[in-house]
Amino acid sequence: MARLRLNPKISVSVVFVSAMFMAIMDITIVNVALPTLGREFHVRPAGVEAVVVAFLVSLAVFIPASGWLGDRFGTKRVLLTAIVIFTGASVLCGLAQSLTQLVLFRILQGVGGGMLTPVGMAMLFRTFPPHERIRASRILVTPTALAPALGPVVGGLLVTELSWRWVFYVNVPIGLFALAFGFLALDEHREPDPGRFDLPGFILAGAGLASVMYAVSEGAFRGWGSTSIVVSGLVGAALLAVMVVVELRQDQPMVDLRLFTDRLFRTTTLVFFVAVSAFLGTLFVVALFFQDGLGASPLLSGLSTFPEALGVMLGAQVATRIYPRIGPRRIIAAGLTSIAVFTALMSLIGFGAYSLWEMRILMFVLGYSMAHVFVPSQAAAFATISSASTGRGSTLFNANRQLGSAVGVALLGTILATVGVVTHTAGGLVPNLSAYHLAFATAAVIALLGAVMALAIKDSDAAPSMRKPEEAADAEAETAEREPATQPASA
Repeated sequence: MARLRLNPKISVSVVFVSAMFMAIMDITIVNVALPTLGREFHVRPAGVEAVVVAFLVSLAVFIPASGWLGDRFGTKRVLLTAIVIFTGASVLCGLAQSLTQLVLFRILQGVGGGMLTPVGMAMLFRTFPPHERIRASRILVTPTALAPALGPVVGGLLVTELSWRWVFYVNVPIGLFALAFGFLALDEHREPDPGRFDLPGFILAGAGLASVMYAVSEGAFRGWGSTSIVVSGLVGAALLAVMVVVELRQDQPMVDLRLFTDRLFRTTTLVFFVAVSAFLGTLFVVALFFQDGLGASPLLSGLSTFPEALGVMLGAQVATRIYPRIGPRRIIAAGLTSIAVFTALMSLIGFGAYSLWEMRILMFVLGYSMAHVFVPSQAAAFATISSASTGRGSTLFNANRQLGSAVGVALLGTILATVGVVTHTAGGLVPNLSAYHLAFATAAVIALLGAVMALAIKDSDAAPSMRKPEEAADAEAETAEREPATQPASA
């Protein structure tokens, strides 16, 4: 069969953005359908949460293995396999006849999702040399910003006009496109020495991360003192602690914790964890604030959230241009400070006639600010990571992102549950804006903490990712001249 001869940067970008967009949108689009699923299967809201939790736990199990799988069997093969699994599981979810079936098929979806993002990101960063990583990070912003904002809008339309089953079927055309294009256009890449499959690392990391994800995701709703949450959290923490000891003794570990000895990778990954916690936690609260606080419909809520995506898209263009001159340290610190300021302003929004429009403006600026964190963080994190370690670096980075998201939602969700989203008045129950205001203020404090942490980033460490193309070419030529004439060319 004839292959498409395209620039690898184009082919990898198209496939990865399509697949990642599908996977990220699936999370937010399913959330919109949860009330409908409860009515369809005659299950209480607490029971329907299993549809979300099953996916997140399965995702956590397979993220640690994704880097090794790509290195061993080829990134193209593993990425396309992940797309097949995710797309096929989406069809099965749409055909589910019971909640049990739906939960099982969501677990299968998580298998594909757990491999998809880390392997795709590794392909992207291997394709783009260090001085072009800022462009690759801008590409990553498209699905990470647009999908969460578009999910509630599309989900509201599909559930209202068609059926809850279409929130899963909508993945099929995107998945088929990514699969066909990737099969024809992607090049294969395998590492020459990926090492043996690290079974202890896979079991400890997968089980530990899954247990922690379950505890963090459900703690705010089931109660942090409940037996299942306490046991799950303690077991998960213990497994991860053992995993650290075991993996540091392995010559070729599945979870390469030694990458954290790289100062730039360690610092940017930790800052990104805090940033994701503040940002995605805020998006979680905003969706509830629009619907339960201000009384907006799910569709209107989704449309009111959408300015955030527009802000991210615009901010990504600006961040990309100023990154080579300014470096990641000041851009990330300024972005997180801006997030803190505008999230704090959300805690002042009341029941006024213009509340929705005030929130829309703040959402746009929030997205614009977050782009100045997302883009430089991802570009800088991998600036000093070798091509051979990129797959496992991507595994760590994405596990960190998933856990950061869960922690942010759990923390702000706990605040809402503790304060209470409704209050009693003479006229009955009314929304308690104090709960939302306290949650927004907490997110602002988290973002401000991230801004302080960002000051530890060294721009000099990120220099390889800050070079202009002509400077990078000169540096590569100079390096080549210094190499001994007998040294074989690198692959």
